[in-house]
Amino acid sequence: MFFKKETNKIFNSELKKTRESFFEKIKNLFSKKSKIDIDILDHIEEILLSADIGTQTTIKIINNLEKRIQKEKYKNLQDIYNLLKEEIENLIEIENVCLETKIKNKNKKPYVILIVGVNGVGKTTTIGKLAFFLKKKGFHVIIGAADTFRAAAIDQIEIWANRAGVPLIKQHMNADPASVVYDTLQSAKSKKKDVVLIDTAGRLQNRINLMEELSKISRVIKKITSEPPHDIMLILDATTGQNALEQVRKFTYFVQISSIILTKIEGTAKGGVLIGIMDQFKIPIQYLGIGEKIQDLKVFDGKKFVNCFFE
Repeated sequence: MFFKKETNKIFNSELKKTRESFFEKIKNLFSKKSKIDIDILDHIEEILLSADIGTQTTIKIINNLEKRIQKEKYKNLQDIYNLLKEEIENLIEIENVCLETKIKNKNKKPYVILIVGVNGVGKTTTIGKLAFFLKKKGFHVIIGAADTFRAAAIDQIEIWANRAGVPLIKQHMNADPASVVYDTLQSAKSKKKDVVLIDTAGRLQNRINLMEELSKISRVIKKITSEPPHDIMLILDATTGQNALEQVRKFTYFVQISSIILTKIEGTAKGGVLIGIMDQFKIPIQYLGIGEKIQDLKVFDGKKFVNCFFE
């Protein structure tokens, strides 16, 4: 039997639009087929592309399926269904140490996380959610408002810091971001904070300026803590689909992204883009943003993600 009973309703609801779009198409395809035919891989390819998995990753999946079908002489649709699930699971099997473990294993505090991403992806909201999440886990968190170029950025991050119940270090608009980072780290050290979250400007229009700004911030962090940022976390908007892939490409060109948070995934059928991201860039997804409330941040579980596509 292809289609198992749902075993993870909460995760399914969080990915409802993506799941329904992908799963219904897969279900319809396999329900209409009685045996393997020459067109089935073409149909699967269309479904993968419609889920915004991306051309490069889709081609890889289809080529792998074709090779395995020919080599291992698969005869029935159940085998193809299982193979497709297995190929997607293989693509997102990336070593991913959870953030809580990394913070706990760091002997020297604070653990510094640099948050990057273009404007409009939900970066400020996500920082508030992450601060709240870590605080609930027992960590002492502080936020640095180093996005000083956007008019409302400082006010917005202050609102979310208050909601999370964590302190915020800020300066005036157009202040030097590196100066904000310096003040934040000094405060974190004096008050013995466990985690520092640094907001940064979401500009990609001039990549040279952004690279120089992030480099300066990184130098300040290293000067104060004797180490570079422990985590550089990229925030992406799932509703942008393939444009999210392009954002990863641009940011990884000049900074070493260590993890990703994918936001707004509950409101789009394009959630399959994370498969393409993990396949092409080998960067783990740490969390999913699944709503507007401060508690709406969930740890990403690759196994549950794939299961919700196929159950």
